[in-house]
Amino acid sequence: MVATISEFERVPRILRLDISGKPVEWVSWQEAVCLYARDIVVWTLGDAVLRLRGGHSRVSATRSTMDIHSIIACDGKMLPPVRGVPPLTNEALFRRDLSVCLYCGKTFPDGELTRDHVVPLSRRGQDVWDNVVAACKRCNHHKGNRLLEDCGMELLALPYVPNFAEYLALTNSGRILGDQMDFLKKSFSRQSRLLQ
Repeated sequence: MVATISEFERVPRILRLDISGKPVEWVSWQEAVCLYARDIVVWTLGDAVLRLRGGHSRVSATRSTMDIHSIIACDGKMLPPVRGVPPLTNEALFRRDLSVCLYCGKTFPDGELTRDHVVPLSRRGQDVWDNVVAACKRCNHHKGNRLLEDCGMELLALPYVPNFAEYLALTNSGRILGDQMDFLKKSFSRQSRLLQ
């Protein structure tokens, strides 16, 4: 699908890779145009999501065009491997857990989900990926600041830390094109719930 000028606001974000093919970030179509114009885009994958039309050449009378692809690899210094842990946000957490309360198993909209600490902060638990799960307000309230064995509750799935490719998918949920998701999925960890 190639967008027209009137459809700019619906153009999805572009997945930017380094020259080796490692996912780096999401960029807007405007940022992608700048990368193309600066001749930094070395190779592309996926479909063209936007075609820009420029002026006509005085010499040949042909009109210039620029196709913006959904996945672009940019030249430049290769970035070191992403180290550390992706930032923990409720939006990414809820996407990781597929908007399911990991206690009762029901699906909820974001506004009805909370971040629950498996080992409560009051019991020296930490606010980190592998100690938090999505929970509905009812289950979170019932659990309170108790440990699972103290309140007779069980987790339906274990919490885990997403890798960077999965984190990119989590933070652009619902707006990822099929070719972008297929590319990112190749780097997901085996325990990723996004592979289900």
